Amino acid sequence: MVDVGDKPVTQREARARAVVRMQPDTLRCILEGRVPKGEVLSVARIAGIMAAKRTAELIPLCHPLPLEVAEVELEPLGPDQLEIRSCVRVSAKTGVEMEALVAVSVAALTVYDMCKAVDREMEIGPIYLVEKSGGRSGVFRRKASHA
Repeated sequence: MVDVGDKPVTQREARARAVVRMQPDTLRCILEGRVPKGEVLSVARIAGIMAAKRTAELIPLCHPLPLEVAEVELEPLGPDQLEIRSCVRVSAKTGVEMEALVAVSVAALTVYDMCKAVDREMEIGPIYLVEKSGGRSGVFRRKASHA
């Protein structure tokens, strides 16, 4: 792991985004609660939050962080896409970019798992960091948006 012992504790925040593309009927099934495995949006949201909290167990050399906020939101984006957004905050010596990215990734994988019996052709991506703040490098905001 990188030595962060001499770094100051600062407020850090990161936001990430993922998209799951699917058949329009699959998205309708999700929104209408007709997926056989259950309530997709709620389960995926909780999975993303839990994953953010366990990032250090999943990503080698990632520092464990005492997260203060881990939010995951899922929202339709057109007739055949589901957008997943995360926001993670902590007061720490290192950033929370990985936690935000892991949150949207696991939420997207949960959507796939819950809906694969309905639509095996779903696609996950892009997954990317939207913005981050805090620490020595300051603020990063993605310049170009992915569709």
